Amino acid sequence: MKVWHAFRGCPEAAALRSAAGRRGLALIVFLCAAAVGSAAANAPLHAPPPLKIDLNQFDALKKTTLLPNGQLLAYIDMGRPDGRPVVLIHGYTDNARDWVPLVPYLSKQDRLILVDIRGHGQSAKPECCYTRIDFAYDIKLLLDSLHIAKADIVGHSLGSFITQAFAEEWPERTGRVVLISSTGGPRPCAPAKKPAFDYAAEIRKLHEPIDPDSPFMIAWWDSPTPVDPDFIRRQRRDSAAIPLTVWLAVLDQGTRFDDLQRGLPRLTAPVLLIWGSADPIMEEEGRQTLREALPAAKVKVFAGLGHNPFWEDPRGVAEVVNRFLDSTP
Repeated sequence: MKVWHAFRGCPEAAALRSAAGRRGLALIVFLCAAAVGSAAANAPLHAPPPLKIDLNQFDALKKTTLLPNGQLLAYIDMGRPDGRPVVLIHGYTDNARDWVPLVPYLSKQDRLILVDIRGHGQSAKPECCYTRIDFAYDIKLLLDSLHIAKADIVGHSLGSFITQAFAEEWPERTGRVVLISSTGGPRPCAPAKKPAFDYAAEIRKLHEPIDPDSPFMIAWWDSPTPVDPDFIRRQRRDSAAIPLTVWLAVLDQGTRFDDLQRGLPRLTAPVLLIWGSADPIMEEEGRQTLREALPAAKVKVFAGLGHNPFWEDPRGVAEVVNRFLDSTP
């Protein structure tokens, strides 16, 4: 069930609607529980974009490697072995399967490296360390192990922060950069602003074992427009399997926005910025600070889409990404 449709008639949801979408949280579910049945029954049905990859076959492609820093990292290496390397980095509590809707529409000439970042998917889940540079260093070591000297990097949400850190620290290893559902964070010295909805506070209320079918997890994986239900079910299952200590460590160390501005002047690679206009997490102020920090960046906003536009309109997003990666400097 999609929270956007089910809560259309709920008065309490009106004030919180901008906080729904994929990262809409359990409070909205509980406030509007009485409205769910009737609203869902009357909601229009829209078919989700069909998946063009068998999920079992995709999951079977995953392999692991032990990096020199001791981290066991899982990844999928697909496409043309001699093609342009493109690394795809997923977001918080996601995994490499995140990219399944998008992959069939990406250039068939590319070599795609889809990573389970540390703490996620089939990668190791250490007690520490989960800063952006920790994640980015894993990517650097993975490229070393694959003998890839330079790659284009595509990152989503937390993955976009990791991409930013990688491009700042290793510009010689970075080709083009695509940041999906990203933010520049608050302006320097700006007063702290309360978010439209404090999803971090809701995450801190979680207890193990995390139920993948709980109202919180259903809302956490919701989307403004329909997405393949089996895909979402598997994503919820794998997300719930991440230890709560890792959920909290990544939340505290990797998803902070307050220091993003500091490194952006060192991001000199060509950049494409992609957002869904209905993204409830990356609010307009943070989008604007990113545009201002990267004035040469290309920008594409998909009207009506949420935090995961490449799930909702994979063909459209891929067309924009392919065109950007194929363009000349």
